[in-house]
Amino acid sequence: MALLTSLILAAFAGYIGAWYSGAVEGNFALLLFLATVVTGLYWLAERFYFLPKRRRAAEAIDSSLAERNARLAGKGITQVDTVDVKARERLLMQPWWLDWTAGLFPVILVVFLLRSFLFEPFKIPSGSMMPTLLTGDLILVNKFTYGLRLPVINTKLTDGTPPARGDVMVFRYPPQPSLDYIKRVVGLPGDEVAYLNKKLTINGKPISKDAVPEYFDEEAMRYLKEYKEDLVGRQHYLLNDDSRRAGLSEAEIMTFPNRENCRYSVDGVVCKVPEGHYFMMGDNRDNSLDSRYWGFVPDKNIVGKAFFIWMNFGNLKRIGAFQ
Repeated sequence: MALLTSLILAAFAGYIGAWYSGAVEGNFALLLFLATVVTGLYWLAERFYFLPKRRRAAEAIDSSLAERNARLAGKGITQVDTVDVKARERLLMQPWWLDWTAGLFPVILVVFLLRSFLFEPFKIPSGSMMPTLLTGDLILVNKFTYGLRLPVINTKLTDGTPPARGDVMVFRYPPQPSLDYIKRVVGLPGDEVAYLNKKLTINGKPISKDAVPEYFDEEAMRYLKEYKEDLVGRQHYLLNDDSRRAGLSEAEIMTFPNRENCRYSVDGVVCKVPEGHYFMMGDNRDNSLDSRYWGFVPDKNIVGKAFFIWMNFGNLKRIGAFQ
């Protein structure tokens, strides 16, 4: 068992190393699921086989010593040996290969359940959601608001509350589902979303945005125009970059399912959102790779609703809820 466990742990370490080096495309949910299953099997084996076996061995030593001392006492010998407490403890102690598997199972199980069904932490990798979320923000994502889903395969178990316009949502990036993306829900199933000349319209109704003082982008060391947008009752802030055009070139537009639902022009894009899908946009409107480029997010790709910044090591004032 020690050799087998060494091989299993080496396989996990090798996968993590290959993932870190970029040799393979990692899947943390799958890795955590496999770790839970493997350590769970060891925990069951420890609880129902290995631990009882060690206890029986210790009890056999105790019984044998007791019988020997009883025979000696019958012969009038009272100075007899006693059980070596430390030796008995060593006999009952878990070997290293159980300590590193069965011993870790409760912790791994709690992490797996919390991450899969309640809250999952994410780190914001880019500035596409500025000014709402900044690079380096560590956020929490609610995994049950939109309905509970099975880990790894993401199959929905409960309906939950449907996503609403204005929600900040984490989802599996449609062109590459192993990656998680975060954007704002702009278009719901059946909506017609138009983004022309940097003005957003939903179902023919212009979405109001009021200018506020310019935003200073500390990463790029420049000012950007900032607006307060009212996304049908949900207010949030967004950025526009005058140096970027509203329309997309053919080279920028990916091939995606339901591509025929979108019409592109030099002014921007108009899309009809299919049933069971969502149109997503970043708050940093001119610096966001979103649904304008790669299409719609199917319901099966939803991960959860982002709602809280729990840490930013460069700016502790960032901690708190956001819109």
